[in-house]
Amino acid sequence: MKLHSDSFHDGSVIPGEFAFCVIDADTHVRLSANRNPQLAWDGAPAATKSFALICHDGDVPSRGDDVNQEGRSVPADLPRVDFFHWGLIDMPPTMHAIAAGQFCDGVTPRGKTGPDIAAAPGLRQAINDYTGWFASDAEMSGDYFGYDGPCPPWNDAILHHYVFTVYALDIATLPLSGKFTGQQVRDAIAGHVLAEASLTGIYTLNPTLAA
Repeated sequence: MKLHSDSFHDGSVIPGEFAFCVIDADTHVRLSANRNPQLAWDGAPAATKSFALICHDGDVPSRGDDVNQEGRSVPADLPRVDFFHWGLIDMPPTMHAIAAGQFCDGVTPRGKTGPDIAAAPGLRQAINDYTGWFASDAEMSGDYFGYDGPCPPWNDAILHHYVFTVYALDIATLPLSGKFTGQQVRDAIAGHVLAEASLTGIYTLNPTLAA
């Protein structure tokens, strides 16, 4: 099974068009187009009954003490944790591609609705981890369903890696209900994966790393 994208190549930089934020010389960052990238996959087993997609960043600081603080840097040796940017489930076995901007096109303050998708009946999306990140922000708090792109700390000493993985499953509908997270998707697919394929993009908002 293979996964590829017209939006970026495996191991390359994700264009700002597909990020939540881009670098701004005056304010460090500004909101970006925040479109989901194009993805396409092939070579799934004949027994596939559905596909699931997870995008996560495994380079997120485990502590926020230094995050986005003037005159400070998030050290490279700080332990890192997962941050889920997208969870999409119950894709039919006939579905083999996602168009750029199909599920996200722009930043939606307080988050997009879900888990059901009006434009794609039958598919469901997890809440991503911006839900927790913005929980205490009066202007941005809400349930962030579906895709929202990269926005790593602008003072992080390391590049962040965004892993998009499509899973071919032996089950048509995952046993998840109501609001569910990317981690819950990961847990629910355990024991049901027939094949998988991944694609990794890198991104930074630190001008010294982007240069």
